[in-house]
Amino acid sequence: MLKILKTQTNHRVIVLVSKINYDLARSIDYIDEVILYSENPLQLIKNIRQQKIDTSISCFIDTRLGTILFLSGIKTRISPATKIAQLFFNQTVKQRRGQVKKTEWQYNIDLLKAFSPDINCQLDRPFLQFNNLTPCSNIKTIAFHPGFGGSSDGNLKLVDYLKLAKSISAIQDIKVVFTFGPDDSESKTYIQSHIDFPAELVDSKMSLVDFCKLIASFNLFVSTSTGPMHLAGALNIKTLSFFGDHLFASSKRWATISDPEKQANFEVPQNYGEEFYQRVENKLISLCS
Repeated sequence: MLKILKTQTNHRVIVLVSKINYDLARSIDYIDEVILYSENPLQLIKNIRQQKIDTSISCFIDTRLGTILFLSGIKTRISPATKIAQLFFNQTVKQRRGQVKKTEWQYNIDLLKAFSPDINCQLDRPFLQFNNLTPCSNIKTIAFHPGFGGSSDGNLKLVDYLKLAKSISAIQDIKVVFTFGPDDSESKTYIQSHIDFPAELVDSKMSLVDFCKLIASFNLFVSTSTGPMHLAGALNIKTLSFFGDHLFASSKRWATISDPEKQANFEVPQNYGEEFYQRVENKLISLCS
């Protein structure tokens, strides 16, 4: 949404983000200014007012955000027509995202169309890009991110992540990497104590920008449907991803924004068996060939 807005218009693009996303937002060339969504509401309102913003587009809303944008004096405030918080916005769009008629990022672009109905919404991937960080052509690096920080509804068992990685570890010119987020200590401990094949384990206690640079060096990223998967999608690298086996948590709603041909998406049954696992392994091997 932001890239389309910046590349198709001459508007100044400002984002309001949480602390974890602040440095990443500042590194993106189609974002002009970044405001930290701080805990101090009075200071936050002051910071927003200083930017003299004409229009806000909010993809997710709550009453705190609505109140702050209203008190910041923004003339046009666009949001989905959802929750009581919509009362703080003066241009709302009925979306009914729970019906999952499209992906989340497509719903967000619909909010942009509410601002500019005639805007050209053709996508120009990737949405994140770091110079001189292309995967090595001689050795394919296949990364597995088995953790999920409690935010994903569908995932493989850790023992099956090990089986998947081992199934390709002996292929010539394949390097296996496991990555772990700050909330994945239990997953890392399990992998460390059970791995019996060559692999690099990366504890991603690094900035979000550096983590994106790490992902950009991979040829394929295997994970459940959570933040790192979406970073891989924004970088437009190949993904093999796992989703919950019901509509609300499925790939129909949460698929990445990468080229469709670069996505291999699986809805994971709650009590999946060997047949399902084998389908995933076969797909992984075909992607590595």
